[in-house]
Amino acid sequence: MAVPVIIDCDPGHDDVFAIWLAAGHPRIDLRAITTVGGNGRLEHTTYNARVVTGLAGIAGVPIAQGADSPLVRALEPAEWIHGSNALGGPELPEPTVDADPRPAVELIRDTLDAYAEPVTIVATGPLTNIALFVRAYPDRWPKVREIVWMGGSTGRGNVTPYAEFNSWSDPEAVVMVLDSGLRFTMVGLNVTHQALITPSVIERIAAVGNTTAAFGVELLRYFNNSYEIDQGMPEGPLHDPVAVALVAEPGLVETVHTRLDIELRGTETSGATSVDLIDKLKRPPNAHVAVGLDVDRFWDLMIEAITTLA
Repeated sequence: MAVPVIIDCDPGHDDVFAIWLAAGHPRIDLRAITTVGGNGRLEHTTYNARVVTGLAGIAGVPIAQGADSPLVRALEPAEWIHGSNALGGPELPEPTVDADPRPAVELIRDTLDAYAEPVTIVATGPLTNIALFVRAYPDRWPKVREIVWMGGSTGRGNVTPYAEFNSWSDPEAVVMVLDSGLRFTMVGLNVTHQALITPSVIERIAAVGNTTAAFGVELLRYFNNSYEIDQGMPEGPLHDPVAVALVAEPGLVETVHTRLDIELRGTETSGATSVDLIDKLKRPPNAHVAVGLDVDRFWDLMIEAITTLA
């Protein structure tokens, strides 16, 4: 049976592929998409979600915009990776999908209410919307099966030496969501950096031959160029779909149940995710943390999903 899923995202090149994987995988029932300020400003991330769903032929999935800035910090979009509109590279077509008039937290609430079984929320941006939902609707927590978040790292960061971008953008939101006690899984850079966009990956996607694949190749080439300039990585990591893959195929991403804490005030470490893999602090586990990835199977899933789209 397909798992009902809400994608909360900030598209963003890799968020696009997360949406496509969720829409194209037979074991995921994509129920809603919500957007947040992160990789780009909210007007861009919402527009981009509308563009890439319409282009891929994804219909009947409402898209609602959420928070335009973190809970207490100023938004600093990742223009150095994603460009000024958060989706640099291809010329964006006019969206054929309208935005839902509800705020993101209301769409999340209504989606949970409409489904008989608990729903999984896959968040691929800052956790601001999810924190606002947690605060506004504690009575709906039992309707959430799990929150799977692409963010953080068990090691080093990518926006500062120690902090990953989504965590660095709104660490207070991560703390709020963790403190709710909802089942929480972190899929961090230590795993997503294994999902590298190699020339052979781009060739495989191009060979699919549909509109989605052609657009995706343009996105990936821009993304790789940004990573080479910013981080010396000519083959960029396609972070966000790994979180979707974890939900789609249990076992594809290896996790451990451990302690996760978020640094809020460190001069050099704000937003860093402290993962106690050796139980040094003797604090109760509060998160499932990704530690391994079946890379070949991940790319197979991604290609298979794109093949099903327009």
